[in-house]
Amino acid sequence: MSERIYIFDTTLRDGEQSPGATMNRDEKVRLARQLEILGVDIIEAGFPAASQGDFEAVRDIALAVQNCQVAGLCRALPSDIDRAWEAVKGNPQARIHTFLATSDIHMKYKLRKERHEVLDMAEAAVKYAASKTSNVEFSAEDASRSDWPFLAQVFERVIAAGATTINVPDTVGYTQPQEFAELIRYLLENVKGSHKAVFSVHCHNDLGLATANTLAALKAGARQAEVTLSGIGERAGNAALEEVVMSMDVRKDFYQLTTNINKEQIFPSTRLLSLIIGQPIPPYKSIIGANAFAHESGIHQDGVLKNRQTYEIMTPESVGRQEEDMVLGKHSGRAAFDKRLKDLGYRLDEEQLGIVFTAMKKLADRKKEIFVEDLEAVVLDEIFRLPDKYRLEYLSALSGNMAIPNAVVKMYVDGEERILSDFGTGPIDAVFNTIGKVVGRSPKLVRYAVNAITGGTDAQGEVTVKIEENGKTSVGRASDADIIVASAKAYLNALNRLAKRQEDSICARL
Repeated sequence: MSERIYIFDTTLRDGEQSPGATMNRDEKVRLARQLEILGVDIIEAGFPAASQGDFEAVRDIALAVQNCQVAGLCRALPSDIDRAWEAVKGNPQARIHTFLATSDIHMKYKLRKERHEVLDMAEAAVKYAASKTSNVEFSAEDASRSDWPFLAQVFERVIAAGATTINVPDTVGYTQPQEFAELIRYLLENVKGSHKAVFSVHCHNDLGLATANTLAALKAGARQAEVTLSGIGERAGNAALEEVVMSMDVRKDFYQLTTNINKEQIFPSTRLLSLIIGQPIPPYKSIIGANAFAHESGIHQDGVLKNRQTYEIMTPESVGRQEEDMVLGKHSGRAAFDKRLKDLGYRLDEEQLGIVFTAMKKLADRKKEIFVEDLEAVVLDEIFRLPDKYRLEYLSALSGNMAIPNAVVKMYVDGEERILSDFGTGPIDAVFNTIGKVVGRSPKLVRYAVNAITGGTDAQGEVTVKIEENGKTSVGRASDADIIVASAKAYLNALNRLAKRQEDSICARL
Protein backbone atom coordinates (compact mmCIF):
# COMPACT_ATOMS: atom_id res chain seq x y z
CA MET A 1 0.00 0.00 0.00
CA SER A 2 1.31 3.49 -0.92
CA GLU A 3 2.35 5.86 1.84
CA ARG A 4 1.22 9.50 1.88
CA ILE A 5 3.66 12.34 1.18
CA TYR A 6 2.80 15.86 2.36
CA ILE A 7 3.46 18.59 -0.19
CA PHE A 8 4.70 21.82 1.38
CA ASP A 9 4.69 24.60 -1.22
CA THR A 10 7.01 27.54 -0.62
CA THR A 11 6.46 29.38 -3.92
CA LEU A 12 5.12 32.39 -2.03
CA ARG A 13 8.13 32.52 0.32
CA ASP A 14 11.31 30.96 -1.09
CA GLY A 15 10.00 31.17 -4.66
CA GLU A 16 9.34 34.88 -4.39
CA GLN A 17 12.98 35.39 -3.43
CA SER A 18 13.88 34.46 -7.02
CA PRO A 19 15.13 37.61 -8.82
CA GLY A 20 12.23 39.25 -10.67
CA ALA A 21 9.56 37.07 -9.03
CA THR A 22 8.09 39.62 -6.61
CA MET A 23 4.30 39.69 -6.24
CA ASN A 24 1.89 42.13 -4.69
CA ARG A 25 -0.61 41.13 -2.01
CA ASP A 26 -3.54 40.44 -4.35
CA GLU A 27 -1.33 38.33 -6.62
CA LYS A 28 -0.12 36.28 -3.65
CA VAL A 29 -3.68 35.64 -2.47
CA ARG A 30 -4.72 34.64 -5.99
CA LEU A 31 -1.83 32.19 -6.28
CA ALA A 32 -2.51 30.81 -2.78
CA ARG A 33 -6.09 30.03 -3.78
CA GLN A 34 -4.82 28.22 -6.85
CA LEU A 35 -2.41 26.22 -4.67
CA GLU A 36 -5.39 25.25 -2.55
CA ILE A 37 -7.19 24.03 -5.71
CA LEU A 38 -4.00 22.19 -6.71
CA GLY A 39 -4.22 20.27 -3.45
CA VAL A 40 -0.99 21.17 -1.65
CA ASP A 41 -1.07 20.30 2.04
CA ILE A 42 0.85 23.29 3.39
CA ILE A 43 1.39 26.76 1.91
CA GLU A 44 4.36 28.70 3.26
CA ALA A 45 2.92 32.14 2.73
CA GLY A 46 5.91 34.29 3.60
CA PHE A 47 8.21 35.70 6.27
CA PRO A 48 5.91 37.96 8.37
CA ALA A 49 8.72 39.66 10.30
CA ALA A 50 10.49 40.73 7.10
CA SER A 51 8.20 43.71 6.39
CA GLN A 52 4.73 45.09 7.00
CA GLY A 53 3.79 44.17 3.44
CA ASP A 54 4.88 40.56 3.93
CA PHE A 55 2.97 40.39 7.22
CA GLU A 56 -0.22 41.65 5.61
CA ALA A 57 0.09 39.24 2.67
CA VAL A 58 0.56 36.23 5.00
CA ARG A 59 -2.37 37.36 7.14
CA ASP A 60 -4.66 37.72 4.10
CA ILE A 61 -3.61 34.31 2.74
CA ALA A 62 -4.26 32.68 6.13
CA LEU A 63 -7.79 34.08 6.05
CA ALA A 64 -8.43 33.29 2.38
CA VAL A 65 -7.23 29.67 2.45
CA GLN A 66 -9.18 27.26 4.65
CA ASN A 67 -8.60 23.77 3.22
CA CYS A 68 -4.85 23.52 3.73
CA GLN A 69 -2.35 24.60 6.33
CA VAL A 70 -0.76 28.05 6.10
CA ALA A 71 2.74 28.47 7.51
CA GLY A 72 4.70 31.57 8.40
CA LEU A 73 8.50 31.42 8.48
CA CYS A 74 10.37 32.99 11.39
CA ARG A 75 13.81 33.05 12.93
CA ALA A 76 14.31 31.36 16.30
CA LEU A 77 13.48 34.62 18.09
CA PRO A 78 10.42 35.34 20.27
CA SER A 79 9.64 38.57 18.38
CA ASP A 80 9.71 36.75 15.02
CA ILE A 81 7.57 33.92 16.38
CA ASP A 82 5.02 36.40 17.75
CA ARG A 83 4.84 38.13 14.37
CA ALA A 84 4.44 34.85 12.50
CA TRP A 85 1.67 33.62 14.79
CA GLU A 86 -0.18 36.93 14.55
CA ALA A 87 -0.13 36.59 10.75
CA VAL A 88 -1.19 32.94 10.39
CA LYS A 89 -3.55 32.41 13.33
CA GLY A 90 -6.62 33.14 11.17
CA ASN A 91 -6.08 29.84 9.37
CA PRO A 92 -7.72 26.82 11.07
CA GLN A 93 -4.55 24.74 10.55
CA ALA A 94 -1.96 27.47 11.10
CA ARG A 95 1.71 26.44 11.32
CA ILE A 96 4.71 28.23 12.80
CA HIS A 97 7.91 27.38 10.91
CA THR A 98 11.02 28.43 12.78
CA PHE A 99 14.63 27.85 11.75
CA LEU A 100 18.20 28.02 13.02
CA ALA A 101 21.52 27.18 11.35
CA THR A 102 23.34 24.05 12.53
CA SER A 103 26.41 23.72 10.28
CA ASP A 104 29.80 24.62 11.74
CA ILE A 105 30.42 27.29 9.08
CA HIS A 106 27.07 28.99 9.74
CA MET A 107 27.39 28.80 13.53
CA LYS A 108 30.92 30.22 13.48
CA TYR A 109 30.60 32.99 10.90
CA LYS A 110 26.91 33.89 10.80
CA LEU A 111 25.52 33.14 14.24
CA ARG A 112 28.82 33.48 16.13
CA LYS A 113 27.55 30.89 18.61
CA GLU A 114 28.84 27.67 20.11
CA ARG A 115 27.01 24.37 19.71
CA HIS A 116 25.52 24.41 23.21
CA GLU A 117 24.14 27.90 22.58
CA VAL A 118 22.48 26.78 19.33
CA LEU A 119 20.97 23.76 21.11
CA ASP A 120 19.48 25.96 23.82
CA MET A 121 18.26 28.57 21.33
CA ALA A 122 16.55 25.98 19.10
CA GLU A 123 14.86 24.32 22.08
CA ALA A 124 13.67 27.63 23.52
CA ALA A 125 12.28 28.80 20.17
CA VAL A 126 10.30 25.61 19.58
CA LYS A 127 9.00 25.58 23.15
CA TYR A 128 7.80 29.16 22.74
CA ALA A 129 6.18 28.43 19.37
CA ALA A 130 4.52 25.31 20.81
CA SER A 131 2.92 27.48 23.48
CA LYS A 132 0.91 29.10 20.67
CA THR A 133 0.11 26.09 18.47
CA SER A 134 0.70 22.34 18.33
CA ASN A 135 1.62 22.69 14.63
CA VAL A 136 5.31 23.65 14.81
CA GLU A 137 7.99 22.96 12.20
CA PHE A 138 11.69 23.33 12.92
CA SER A 139 14.32 23.66 10.17
CA ALA A 140 18.03 23.12 10.70
CA GLU A 141 19.46 25.56 8.16
CA ASP A 142 22.36 24.08 6.16
CA ALA A 143 21.56 20.63 7.57
CA SER A 144 23.29 18.84 4.69
CA ARG A 145 26.65 20.35 5.74
CA SER A 146 26.07 19.84 9.47
CA ASP A 147 27.77 17.28 11.71
CA TRP A 148 25.38 14.31 11.75
CA PRO A 149 25.53 13.49 15.49
CA PHE A 150 25.10 17.16 16.40
CA LEU A 151 22.17 17.46 13.96
CA ALA A 152 20.55 14.44 15.61
CA GLN A 153 21.07 16.05 19.00
CA VAL A 154 19.35 19.27 17.84
CA PHE A 155 16.39 17.34 16.48
CA GLU A 156 15.99 15.33 19.69
CA ARG A 157 15.81 18.54 21.69
CA VAL A 158 13.27 20.27 19.45
CA ILE A 159 11.02 17.20 19.16
CA ALA A 160 10.96 16.97 22.95
CA ALA A 161 10.12 20.71 23.03
CA GLY A 162 7.09 20.24 20.76
CA ALA A 163 8.17 20.26 17.10
CA THR A 164 5.87 18.05 15.02
CA THR A 165 7.68 18.52 11.70
CA ILE A 166 11.46 18.31 11.31
CA ASN A 167 12.92 19.83 8.16
CA VAL A 168 16.32 18.79 6.80
CA PRO A 169 17.29 21.44 4.22
CA ASP A 170 20.01 21.19 1.60
CA THR A 171 20.25 24.97 1.85
CA VAL A 172 23.07 25.51 -0.64
CA GLY A 173 22.38 22.61 -3.02
CA TYR A 174 25.54 20.80 -1.89
CA THR A 175 24.51 17.22 -1.15
CA GLN A 176 24.23 14.24 -3.52
CA PRO A 177 21.21 11.89 -3.76
CA GLN A 178 22.77 8.78 -2.21
CA GLU A 179 24.46 10.85 0.50
CA PHE A 180 21.21 12.67 1.34
CA ALA A 181 19.26 9.41 1.52
CA GLU A 182 21.86 8.06 3.96
CA LEU A 183 21.49 11.19 6.12
CA ILE A 184 17.71 10.78 6.29
CA ARG A 185 18.03 7.10 7.25
CA TYR A 186 20.63 8.00 9.88
CA LEU A 187 18.35 10.62 11.45
CA LEU A 188 15.27 8.38 11.48
CA GLU A 189 17.28 5.63 13.18
CA ASN A 190 19.28 7.78 15.62
CA VAL A 191 17.03 10.66 16.67
CA LYS A 192 15.23 9.73 19.86
CA GLY A 193 11.51 10.37 19.34
CA SER A 194 11.78 10.56 15.53
CA HIS A 195 8.46 8.68 15.28
CA LYS A 196 6.72 11.66 16.91
CA ALA A 197 7.50 14.01 13.99
CA VAL A 198 7.16 14.12 10.21
CA PHE A 199 10.59 14.42 8.59
CA SER A 200 10.75 16.91 5.73
CA VAL A 201 13.30 17.94 3.09
CA HIS A 202 13.91 21.27 1.35
CA CYS A 203 16.40 21.04 -1.52
CA HIS A 204 18.05 23.74 -3.61
CA ASN A 205 19.16 23.29 -7.20
CA ASP A 206 22.67 24.75 -7.27
CA LEU A 207 24.08 21.53 -8.78
CA GLY A 208 20.86 20.64 -10.61
CA LEU A 209 20.00 17.92 -8.08
CA ALA A 210 17.10 19.41 -6.09
CA THR A 211 14.46 17.02 -7.44
CA ALA A 212 16.81 14.00 -7.34
CA ASN A 213 17.80 14.75 -3.73
CA THR A 214 14.16 15.26 -2.70
CA LEU A 215 13.07 11.96 -4.24
CA ALA A 216 16.03 10.09 -2.72
CA ALA A 217 15.08 11.46 0.72
CA LEU A 218 11.42 10.48 0.28
CA LYS A 219 12.46 6.98 -0.74
CA ALA A 220 14.62 6.83 2.41
CA GLY A 221 11.74 7.73 4.71
CA ALA A 222 11.13 11.50 4.67
CA ARG A 223 7.41 12.18 4.38
CA GLN A 224 7.18 15.88 3.51
CA ALA A 225 8.60 17.53 0.39
CA GLU A 226 9.18 21.30 0.33
CA VAL A 227 8.86 22.46 -3.28
CA THR A 228 7.92 25.38 -5.53
CA LEU A 229 5.99 25.72 -8.78
CA SER A 230 8.40 25.53 -11.74
CA GLY A 231 11.26 25.20 -9.22
CA ILE A 232 11.60 28.97 -8.73
CA GLY A 233 13.56 30.22 -5.74
CA GLU A 234 16.85 31.57 -4.40
CA ARG A 235 19.83 31.34 -6.77
CA ALA A 236 19.25 28.30 -9.04
CA GLY A 237 15.89 27.58 -7.44
CA ASN A 238 14.22 24.75 -5.52
CA ALA A 239 12.90 21.28 -6.21
CA ALA A 240 10.01 21.69 -8.68
CA LEU A 241 6.61 20.57 -7.44
CA GLU A 242 5.64 19.17 -10.84
CA GLU A 243 8.83 17.11 -11.12
CA VAL A 244 8.58 15.59 -7.64
CA VAL A 245 4.85 14.82 -7.89
CA MET A 246 4.91 13.39 -11.39
CA SER A 247 8.01 11.29 -10.69
CA MET A 248 6.15 9.61 -7.84
CA ASP A 249 3.05 9.24 -10.02
CA VAL A 250 4.73 7.86 -13.14
CA ARG A 251 6.97 5.57 -11.07
CA LYS A 252 4.43 4.32 -8.54
CA ASP A 253 6.02 0.91 -8.90
CA PHE A 254 9.35 2.23 -7.60
CA TYR A 255 8.38 4.80 -4.96
CA GLN A 256 5.04 3.40 -3.72
CA LEU A 257 4.25 6.89 -2.50
CA THR A 258 1.23 9.08 -3.14
CA THR A 259 0.20 12.72 -2.70
CA ASN A 260 -3.02 14.72 -2.45
CA ILE A 261 -2.15 16.79 -5.54
CA ASN A 262 -4.81 17.26 -8.22
CA LYS A 263 -2.43 16.60 -11.11
CA GLU A 264 -4.73 18.15 -13.73
CA GLN A 265 -4.15 21.48 -11.98
CA ILE A 266 -0.34 21.36 -12.34
CA PHE A 267 -0.09 23.15 -15.68
CA PRO A 268 -2.78 25.78 -14.87
CA SER A 269 -0.92 26.54 -11.61
CA THR A 270 2.48 26.95 -13.24
CA ARG A 271 0.96 29.02 -16.04
CA LEU A 272 -0.68 31.34 -13.50
CA LEU A 273 2.66 31.78 -11.75
CA SER A 274 4.28 32.57 -15.10
CA LEU A 275 1.68 35.24 -15.84
CA ILE A 276 1.97 36.79 -12.38
CA ILE A 277 5.77 37.09 -12.30
CA GLY A 278 6.09 37.87 -16.02
CA GLN A 279 8.58 35.08 -16.68
CA PRO A 280 7.68 32.61 -19.46
CA ILE A 281 7.92 28.86 -18.88
CA PRO A 282 11.03 27.68 -20.76
CA PRO A 283 9.93 25.52 -23.73
CA TYR A 284 12.31 22.72 -22.70
CA LYS A 285 11.09 22.65 -19.07
CA SER A 286 10.13 19.11 -18.07
CA ILE A 287 6.41 18.33 -17.73
CA ILE A 288 5.11 21.88 -18.27
CA GLY A 289 7.27 23.29 -21.10
CA ALA A 290 5.86 23.74 -24.62
CA ASN A 291 8.23 21.06 -25.92
CA ALA A 292 7.54 18.55 -23.15
CA PHE A 293 5.09 16.62 -25.36
CA ALA A 294 6.40 17.71 -28.78
CA HIS A 295 7.99 15.18 -31.15
CA GLU A 296 10.13 16.35 -34.07
CA SER A 297 12.18 13.23 -34.83
CA GLY A 298 10.59 11.10 -37.54
CA ILE A 299 11.28 7.92 -35.58
CA HIS A 300 9.61 9.41 -32.51
CA GLN A 301 6.64 10.66 -34.52
CA ASP A 302 6.14 7.25 -36.08
CA GLY A 303 6.24 5.56 -32.68
CA VAL A 304 3.80 8.03 -31.11
CA LEU A 305 1.34 7.62 -33.97
CA LYS A 306 1.36 3.86 -33.43
CA ASN A 307 1.26 3.99 -29.63
CA ARG A 308 1.78 7.17 -27.56
CA GLN A 309 3.47 5.21 -24.78
CA THR A 310 6.43 4.46 -27.04
CA TYR A 311 7.78 7.97 -26.37
CA GLU A 312 5.40 9.50 -23.79
CA ILE A 313 5.47 8.34 -20.17
CA MET A 314 2.53 10.59 -19.26
CA THR A 315 -0.18 12.39 -21.21
CA PRO A 316 -0.49 16.17 -21.61
CA GLU A 317 -4.01 15.93 -20.16
CA SER A 318 -2.68 14.27 -16.98
CA VAL A 319 -1.01 17.54 -15.96
CA GLY A 320 -3.79 19.82 -17.20
CA ARG A 321 -2.62 20.70 -20.70
CA GLN A 322 -5.59 20.99 -23.04
CA GLU A 323 -5.49 20.47 -26.79
CA GLU A 324 -8.11 23.16 -27.41
CA ASP A 325 -7.16 26.49 -25.89
CA MET A 326 -9.49 28.94 -27.66
CA VAL A 327 -12.15 30.09 -25.24
CA LEU A 328 -13.92 33.28 -26.28
CA GLY A 329 -14.58 35.64 -29.14
CA LYS A 330 -16.10 39.07 -29.67
CA HIS A 331 -19.62 37.57 -29.78
CA SER A 332 -19.31 35.58 -26.55
CA GLY A 333 -21.87 36.42 -23.88
CA ARG A 334 -21.30 37.38 -20.26
CA ALA A 335 -22.61 34.04 -18.93
CA ALA A 336 -20.16 32.00 -21.01
CA PHE A 337 -17.42 34.40 -20.03
CA ASP A 338 -18.24 34.02 -16.32
CA LYS A 339 -18.32 30.21 -16.62
CA ARG A 340 -14.90 30.10 -18.32
CA LEU A 341 -13.40 32.25 -15.57
CA LYS A 342 -14.82 29.93 -12.90
CA ASP A 343 -13.45 26.91 -14.78
CA LEU A 344 -10.01 28.56 -14.53
CA GLY A 345 -10.43 29.03 -10.77
CA TYR A 346 -11.24 32.76 -10.72
CA ARG A 347 -13.98 33.98 -8.38
CA LEU A 348 -14.77 37.58 -9.31
CA ASP A 349 -17.54 39.78 -7.96
CA GLU A 350 -19.96 41.50 -10.35
CA GLU A 351 -17.94 44.71 -10.52
CA GLN A 352 -14.70 42.87 -11.27
CA LEU A 353 -16.44 40.66 -13.83
CA GLY A 354 -17.75 43.75 -15.62
CA ILE A 355 -14.28 45.33 -15.75
CA VAL A 356 -12.69 42.21 -17.23
CA PHE A 357 -15.60 41.59 -19.62
CA THR A 358 -15.28 45.11 -21.04
CA ALA A 359 -11.51 44.74 -21.41
CA MET A 360 -11.91 41.39 -23.17
CA LYS A 361 -14.44 42.82 -25.63
CA LYS A 362 -11.96 45.56 -26.52
CA LEU A 363 -9.24 42.97 -27.00
CA ALA A 364 -11.54 40.82 -29.16
CA ASP A 365 -12.05 43.78 -31.50
CA ARG A 366 -8.28 43.85 -32.12
CA LYS A 367 -7.44 40.16 -31.98
CA LYS A 368 -8.82 37.34 -34.15
CA GLU A 369 -8.75 34.61 -31.50
CA ILE A 370 -8.92 34.81 -27.72
CA PHE A 371 -7.03 32.15 -25.74
CA VAL A 372 -6.90 31.13 -22.09
CA GLU A 373 -3.57 32.94 -21.69
CA ASP A 374 -5.13 36.16 -23.03
CA LEU A 375 -8.01 35.86 -20.57
CA GLU A 376 -5.70 35.30 -17.60
CA ALA A 377 -3.44 38.18 -18.65
CA VAL A 378 -6.43 40.54 -18.73
CA VAL A 379 -7.61 39.38 -15.29
CA LEU A 380 -4.16 39.96 -13.83
CA ASP A 381 -3.79 43.37 -15.48
CA GLU A 382 -7.25 44.65 -14.63
CA ILE A 383 -7.97 43.11 -11.22
CA PHE A 384 -4.79 42.04 -9.44
CA ARG A 385 -2.65 45.12 -9.98
CA LEU A 386 -1.60 47.71 -7.45
CA PRO A 387 -3.71 50.87 -7.08
CA ASP A 388 -2.29 53.40 -9.53
CA LYS A 389 -0.30 56.36 -8.26
CA TYR A 390 0.74 56.76 -11.89
CA ARG A 391 -1.86 55.88 -14.53
CA LEU A 392 -1.59 55.91 -18.32
CA GLU A 393 -4.47 57.50 -20.19
CA TYR A 394 -3.11 57.99 -23.70
CA LEU A 395 0.05 57.11 -25.61
CA SER A 396 1.28 57.83 -29.11
CA ALA A 397 4.75 56.79 -30.28
CA LEU A 398 6.53 57.46 -33.57
CA SER A 399 9.60 55.61 -34.89
CA GLY A 400 11.22 54.35 -38.06
CA ASN A 401 14.39 54.82 -40.10
CA MET A 402 13.08 58.12 -41.54
CA ALA A 403 11.86 59.66 -38.27
CA ILE A 404 13.24 60.75 -34.91
CA PRO A 405 11.57 58.50 -32.33
CA ASN A 406 9.29 60.40 -30.02
CA ALA A 407 6.37 59.74 -27.68
CA VAL A 408 3.37 61.75 -26.50
CA VAL A 409 1.95 60.65 -23.15
CA LYS A 410 -1.16 61.67 -21.25
CA MET A 411 -1.06 60.47 -17.66
CA TYR A 412 -2.53 60.96 -14.22
CA VAL A 413 -0.18 61.39 -11.26
CA ASP A 414 -2.08 61.14 -7.97
CA GLY A 415 -5.20 62.06 -9.94
CA GLU A 416 -3.64 65.11 -11.61
CA GLU A 417 -3.64 65.13 -15.43
CA ARG A 418 -0.28 65.63 -17.15
CA ILE A 419 0.69 65.63 -20.85
CA LEU A 420 4.23 65.61 -22.24
CA SER A 421 6.23 64.69 -25.33
CA ASP A 422 9.90 63.66 -25.55
CA PHE A 423 12.41 61.91 -27.80
CA GLY A 424 14.59 58.81 -27.53
CA THR A 425 16.87 56.50 -29.47
CA GLY A 426 13.88 54.25 -30.20
CA PRO A 427 10.16 54.11 -29.39
CA ILE A 428 10.63 52.36 -26.02
CA ASP A 429 13.37 54.75 -24.97
CA ALA A 430 11.18 57.70 -25.99
CA VAL A 431 8.22 56.35 -24.00
CA PHE A 432 10.30 55.67 -20.89
CA ASN A 433 12.02 59.08 -21.11
CA THR A 434 8.66 60.83 -21.39
CA ILE A 435 7.10 58.92 -18.49
CA GLY A 436 10.20 59.58 -16.36
CA LYS A 437 9.91 63.31 -16.93
CA VAL A 438 6.17 63.28 -16.21
CA VAL A 439 6.60 61.58 -12.83
CA GLY A 440 9.89 63.28 -11.99
CA ARG A 441 11.91 60.08 -11.63
CA SER A 442 14.80 58.61 -13.59
CA PRO A 443 15.38 55.02 -12.39
CA LYS A 444 17.94 52.78 -14.08
CA LEU A 445 16.42 50.18 -16.41
CA VAL A 446 18.02 46.90 -15.28
CA ARG A 447 16.06 44.46 -17.45
CA TYR A 448 13.55 44.62 -20.28
CA ALA A 449 11.93 41.50 -21.75
CA VAL A 450 9.10 40.85 -24.21
CA ASN A 451 7.22 37.58 -24.53
CA ALA A 452 4.32 36.65 -26.83
CA ILE A 453 1.53 35.26 -24.65
CA THR A 454 0.16 33.10 -27.46
CA GLY A 455 1.06 32.35 -31.07
CA GLY A 456 0.18 34.49 -34.07
CA THR A 457 1.19 37.95 -35.24
CA ASP A 458 -1.75 39.43 -33.32
CA ALA A 459 -0.68 37.83 -30.03
CA GLN A 460 -0.61 39.98 -26.93
CA GLY A 461 2.85 41.08 -25.95
CA GLU A 462 3.78 40.54 -22.31
CA VAL A 463 6.48 42.94 -21.12
CA THR A 464 8.56 42.70 -17.95
CA VAL A 465 10.81 45.51 -16.76
CA LYS A 466 13.08 45.74 -13.75
CA ILE A 467 14.16 49.16 -12.53
CA GLU A 468 16.48 50.39 -9.79
CA GLU A 469 16.48 53.67 -7.88
CA ASN A 470 18.47 54.58 -4.77
CA GLY A 471 19.38 50.95 -4.11
CA LYS A 472 15.78 49.71 -4.36
CA THR A 473 14.59 47.51 -7.23
CA SER A 474 11.12 46.92 -8.60
CA VAL A 475 9.67 44.65 -11.26
CA GLY A 476 6.72 45.64 -13.43
CA ARG A 477 4.62 43.53 -15.80
CA ALA A 478 1.87 44.26 -18.29
CA SER A 479 0.35 42.87 -21.47
CA ASP A 480 -1.28 44.43 -24.52
CA ALA A 481 -1.73 43.66 -28.20
CA ASP A 482 0.55 46.69 -28.80
CA ILE A 483 3.99 46.05 -27.28
CA ILE A 484 4.72 49.80 -27.02
CA VAL A 485 1.60 50.21 -24.86
CA ALA A 486 2.50 47.06 -22.91
CA SER A 487 5.97 48.49 -22.31
CA ALA A 488 4.55 51.75 -20.99
CA LYS A 489 2.13 49.91 -18.68
CA ALA A 490 4.91 47.63 -17.41
CA TYR A 491 7.18 50.60 -16.71
CA LEU A 492 4.39 52.36 -14.82
CA ASN A 493 3.61 49.16 -12.91
CA ALA A 494 7.26 49.04 -11.79
CA LEU A 495 7.13 52.72 -10.80
CA ASN A 496 3.91 52.14 -8.84
CA ARG A 497 5.50 49.21 -7.00
CA LEU A 498 8.60 51.28 -6.26
CA ALA A 499 6.49 54.14 -4.93
CA LYS A 500 4.49 51.71 -2.76
CA ARG A 501 7.68 50.22 -1.29
CA GLN A 502 9.00 53.66 -0.47
CA GLU A 503 5.69 54.66 1.17
CA ASP A 504 5.74 51.44 3.24
CA SER A 505 9.33 52.18 4.34
CA ILE A 506 8.36 55.70 5.44
CA CYS A 507 5.33 54.36 7.36
CA ALA A 508 7.48 51.69 9.04
CA ARG A 509 9.85 54.39 10.34
CA LEU A 510 7.08 56.53 11.78
